Amino acid sequence: MPLRMNSFWLAFSKFWFKITGWRLASGIPAHIRQGVMIAAPHTSNWDFIYSRAAFFLMRRDVRLTIKKEWTEIPILGKLVLSLGGLPIDRSKNNSTVETMIELFKQNPELIILVTPEGTRKYQPRWRKGFYHAAVGAGVPILLGYLDYEKKEAGVGPAVYPTGNYEADLETIQSFYRTKKGRYPEQGVR
Repeated sequence: MPLRMNSFWLAFSKFWFKITGWRLASGIPAHIRQGVMIAAPHTSNWDFIYSRAAFFLMRRDVRLTIKKEWTEIPILGKLVLSLGGLPIDRSKNNSTVETMIELFKQNPELIILVTPEGTRKYQPRWRKGFYHAAVGAGVPILLGYLDYEKKEAGVGPAVYPTGNYEADLETIQSFYRTKKGRYPEQGVR
């Protein structure tokens, strides 16, 4: 299941960061092999391009869950898989959280990217699935970020969930309050 490092996407990512003036500020600590990676603030469709490029530059296998049907479309399916798509068969289990926990049990090296805001517009309440998946699998929550003001991408500190969602969420969101999305008014407040 590991995503093979694609030399095309690595070269494209280097080119993309160079022509747009972005830089990679930090990466995933080498000792972390599993985790739920948050992508925030999520305020623009451009976030996917910058974050995906950053993960290729980190040379780490960061995956994102997607409905299995998207990977079965000719040509598009191969593109989705090459960008880290991790097909989920919703007909077997309707709980994405349970599916993610099972994926972590089956794969000793797996980082799954999620956008807990669930939308590119301001969202005062984050979806809790990322947290429950991390607790259930016993993995850290990694704070992936894009800061459009500084033109940098990176990964902040790992948060090891305590089971106290509200306290852990405040720790996570306080980190993101220091990062500026493409549209800052739509980010974490």
